[in-house]
Amino acid sequence: MISTKNIPTGGGGVPKLIQPGNIVAKILGVELEPFKFKEGADFMILFLESEPLGEDFEGFSVDKDDPTGPKHLGQISRVKTHEYAYADSVTKTGVNISKETEIVKMLKNLCTALNCVDWLDDQDGKHSTVNSLIEAFNIDQPFKDVYLNWCIAGKEYLGKTGYTNYDNFLPKFTKNGVPFEAVGAKPSKLIGFNPSEHIRKKKTENVSSFGGDSDAGASSDFEI
Repeated sequence: MISTKNIPTGGGGVPKLIQPGNIVAKILGVELEPFKFKEGADFMILFLESEPLGEDFEGFSVDKDDPTGPKHLGQISRVKTHEYAYADSVTKTGVNISKETEIVKMLKNLCTALNCVDWLDDQDGKHSTVNSLIEAFNIDQPFKDVYLNWCIAGKEYLGKTGYTNYDNFLPKFTKNGVPFEAVGAKPSKLIGFNPSEHIRKKKTENVSSFGGDSDAGASSDFEI
């Protein structure tokens, strides 16, 4: 007989992955990831971890190959600093865009929010490539344990298990708003999350199951 009593309600708890929205998180590392559809283009990827979510939260393993080891205390995510890859290009008005210059500009914006511009200034003339500069950033870790306020946007995609996941990225800087800033910044210019503006919907397809808050296998690509 079917029982209709003591049936649990609600979803599967707090997801282990950062979802699009306004959050507080720290940087764990940064990398440049080649864009396979355009030679010479790169995404700048931030590895973020949210504030600790308490004893009841069990995050992904810090080392995915050691499931019995320490766990992340907050949600994690790979977040692109821009929806599109950085690449050398020329605008319609004839202005040359340098991939490396744009990446260094983003790094300076991060250092400004992290209050470590002195570190960036000290790197002047020490690196022949932007990859070397990013490597130094990861080695010296001037971002370590510094939490920032963020606005995270995302592009929906259907995961391997049939659930909707997000390819997270930062909204564009504007004159009136920024995608990240120091905690307690006054006046705040942080962009307020707006689903209609900051979520890129996936194309509607027929699926054999309904989506939910699954994060199964989501940590496989999260490596520093």
